[in-house]
Amino acid sequence: MSHSFRKVAVLGAGVMGSGIAAHLANAGIPSLLLDIVPPGGLTEDDKKKGVKATDRSFRNRFSQGGLEKAIKSSPAQFFINTDARLVEVGNLEDDLAKIADCDWVCEVVKEDLGVKRDLFQRVVKHLHKDAILSSNTSGLKIQSMMEGFSADVRRRFLVTHFFNPVRYMNLLEVIPGAETSADVVGRFKEFGSLVLGKGVVMGKDTPNFIGNRIGVYGIMETIRVMMEDGYNIDEVDAVFGTAMGRAKSAVFRTADVVGLDTFVHVSQNCYDNLPDDEMRDVFKVPDFIKEMVKRNMLGNKSGQGFYKKVGSEILTLNLKTFEYEPKKKVRSDALGAVKDMDDPGEKCRTLCFADDRLGALAWKVTSRTLAYAARRIGEIADDIVNIDRAMRWGFGWEQGPFESWDSLGVGDACTRMDRDGTPVDARVRDMLKGGRQRFYESHGGVKTYFDFARNAPVNVDEGFRVMRVPALKEAGHTLKENMGASILDLGDGILGLEFHTKMNAIDADIVEMLNQAVEMAESDYLGLVIANDGPLFSAGANLMLIYMEAQNQAWDNIRKAVTELQASYQRMRYCKVPVVAAPFQLTLGGGCEMCLWAPSVRAHAELYMGLVEVGVGLLPAGGGTTEMTIRAVENAPDDPGYPLEGLIRKNLETIAMAKVSMSAEEARRLGFLRPSDGITLNRDHLLYAAKQQALGMARAGYRAPRPRAVRLPGPSARATFSMALRAMRDGHMMSDHDLLISEKIAHVMTGGDTSPRVLTSENRLLELECEAFLSLCGEVKTQERIQYMLMNNKPLRN
Repeated sequence: MSHSFRKVAVLGAGVMGSGIAAHLANAGIPSLLLDIVPPGGLTEDDKKKGVKATDRSFRNRFSQGGLEKAIKSSPAQFFINTDARLVEVGNLEDDLAKIADCDWVCEVVKEDLGVKRDLFQRVVKHLHKDAILSSNTSGLKIQSMMEGFSADVRRRFLVTHFFNPVRYMNLLEVIPGAETSADVVGRFKEFGSLVLGKGVVMGKDTPNFIGNRIGVYGIMETIRVMMEDGYNIDEVDAVFGTAMGRAKSAVFRTADVVGLDTFVHVSQNCYDNLPDDEMRDVFKVPDFIKEMVKRNMLGNKSGQGFYKKVGSEILTLNLKTFEYEPKKKVRSDALGAVKDMDDPGEKCRTLCFADDRLGALAWKVTSRTLAYAARRIGEIADDIVNIDRAMRWGFGWEQGPFESWDSLGVGDACTRMDRDGTPVDARVRDMLKGGRQRFYESHGGVKTYFDFARNAPVNVDEGFRVMRVPALKEAGHTLKENMGASILDLGDGILGLEFHTKMNAIDADIVEMLNQAVEMAESDYLGLVIANDGPLFSAGANLMLIYMEAQNQAWDNIRKAVTELQASYQRMRYCKVPVVAAPFQLTLGGGCEMCLWAPSVRAHAELYMGLVEVGVGLLPAGGGTTEMTIRAVENAPDDPGYPLEGLIRKNLETIAMAKVSMSAEEARRLGFLRPSDGITLNRDHLLYAAKQQALGMARAGYRAPRPRAVRLPGPSARATFSMALRAMRDGHMMSDHDLLISEKIAHVMTGGDTSPRVLTSENRLLELECEAFLSLCGEVKTQERIQYMLMNNKPLRN
């Protein structure tokens, strides 16, 4: 059913509408982007240029402008800008009849009930009989929007609330009306999850739905406590950012990003439309925020809000004087302790139970927010799972409210809330009395949550496409493991390899387990999938090890580490059964090389992949330079006289400039992914998709690739590249050391002292790669770069 959405109409080309159209293009779905005709008529400038009121360029100005802003936006809305060709622009007067060809019509106009209803009246005249009609409203009720419309239209209407920026925010709230058909809901959920890659949560037709209802309450409660108890902006953001397992933007930076005018609108909507909410007064916008809006201190969009950037310095607003001041340093034992913690539950406990000023802030706000969320069960969503997912996917919380409550200890937290006078929902107490001490429990890889409507535990339904490494481990699927990696049985004859080093950096333990996994797969399995959980696939190789060995001049040890890594990746490539790598997010250096050498890849769409070794004074030596060389020339005519320099140049620049893709589609353009490699938009579906890809290859009769040998141009081409590189150095575009590294990359990629009259084997290229790597390790400037990266987590250009 998800593939029945062949074309979509997006009505409204503002930031959100153009973002939705861009993401539809990311998913390969053509769209029609319509907006109003400029209402003021021709400007004086238009008249001077000879523009006519009938010109399409004038009548489509708003939709075309929205598309152009999406193309130029930072961060990028499109995976690759050429996908903008899938967006057709038009206007609501001339082109509305075109929606008859669309399977979904999404309204994204201004948040005004009258404007939306007037547009719907025009839309239904052209809507085809099976099309879904939706609104991206952030708070208007379906009942109000659909009053007076036919039963057929009401049956096909729902709210589809995306979060901005659409490409990057995982949350998609789907809100059915009282008469929306189950078929329409199911059809759209499948499309949103599988095709658009979104985390879909089901909410109810209440003001601001789930995410904004809980999220804005939490922010407004934080502001109230800050004002009552004398905290400042810097203290609040120090506590409620990454220290608490929340988004880096914390509270006030988030408000600046969203825009204070938008934030005020959402909060005021709650205050105006929730007369029976026991915490309604929390949503009342404070006078100082009203004053900020009055002064156009709206955040990023106006250049100043709670924060203001002056030169390279970020200043903080003093709420008493409305002047900007240098950020105040915030220190506490608890904040210091959580810096080295990875577990979000441990962070939450540490801060909330800290016996100091910031601990009191963390507890007061967190406990009140958790209690408020519990009282909303049944009102904004049917269960705790949808609430927790909304906060994780829409607000960047590492744990939702009920997951956080479990981390604090439900019973202990309730006792402390009672002492504070914070009202705890009776259903939570009933759960505790019934013997259930946690909202979530997991046994044998099966996760349950407590369903308050049924007063019983229920399995968390994630859908058959969701596979998670921790659940597989808990269910006893681990076959072998060491300090760096685990080998898992993924079921159906597919083996899995998972890393768990710091930042999933490739080290000797991972190499050992990769070799064992390949051996086991060839003996007893149909295929092997390399996949990880966590925030990134792999940040590269173990740089500290290289640095220590270089400092000790232990060149043989470095050679051994390099050749063993190369041999391991070769072993994986020529495995008798299919091997599929499943990269996502950061996939750098040695992690990128592993994917380059894997026979097949199933990548997540958000893939930031690159060979970045130049930044630490090295070149890719885990087979990366070799593989990029072979990919450049392997399809060239088998003719010794064929000019190969142009083919090699692009990949040489990619390595020498340490280019990193900003999407999986861009990784394909950079040569890191092959045309045959697959891309999955939903991160939660990636492991399942990789497993199915391996199964499909196996069932189709997989045959391992043959070892390769290619023609390379040799010294003459290297001299040409060297001349161009030296010109860049002389033009101050690179340093002397950058030049040295780039010339060594060129030496490898042109085949050393080879000639195009002979074939150069991949083994010979690997030898050249290793020698170049070793020589660079001995350079003082390379060792300085490595040391600087280890100490500062950013590159040194020396």
